[in-house]
Amino acid sequence: MSNTDSFIDEVTEEVRRDRLFALLKRYGWVGVVVVLAIVGGAAWREYSAVQRQAQAQAFGDALRSAIDTDAPADRAEALQAVTAPSPEGAAVTDMLAASELVNAEDPAAAAALLEQAASEEGLPEIYREIAAFKAVSRTDSGLSDDERRVRLEALAVPGKPLRLLAEEQLALLDIKAGESDAALEKLQRILQDAEITAGLRQRATQLIVALGGEPDAG
Repeated sequence: MSNTDSFIDEVTEEVRRDRLFALLKRYGWVGVVVVLAIVGGAAWREYSAVQRQAQAQAFGDALRSAIDTDAPADRAEALQAVTAPSPEGAAVTDMLAASELVNAEDPAAAAALLEQAASEEGLPEIYREIAAFKAVSRTDSGLSDDERRVRLEALAVPGKPLRLLAEEQLALLDIKAGESDAALEKLQRILQDAEITAGLRQRATQLIVALGGEPDAG
């Protein structure tokens, strides 16, 4: 009886083995494809990472070479000729070139570059806000005080990343217009803000004292 059971077990095992081999022959390619996909995906990710690193290094080298140029106008021209690997890189290049154009006494061209970056739809908000702030905070931007005020108020909205800096510029516009009380109110509000930086705190305090006010302790 035990011999019969053993024989049946052996036959059953052989049947299972035959079925397994048949399945492997029929569907074994699926496993091969899965393995190739995993290995290929890992290789592509590694290749992409190396490519991104190489692009970033080439971009940094190009910026350094452009900045090493002697005259501001030449530096601006060299910076604008740099090919950026991303929209963010292009915005940084434009802002650097704008600074050099200001040094070259060409504020109109600088403002045009900054406005271009500020209006780039595919750019993350923080880059557009920085470009917009740099464009509007310059007194030689070509904008009237009323135009600057409107734009700065848009940047000073709660939740905006540069709202305190925009508020500071609005206070300076108030001072320029002879509205000392309005300027003091804005500066005191800046001092009370939890997100104020050390540099901004120092500037706001100095302005308040210069206007004859007393900085709030906070």
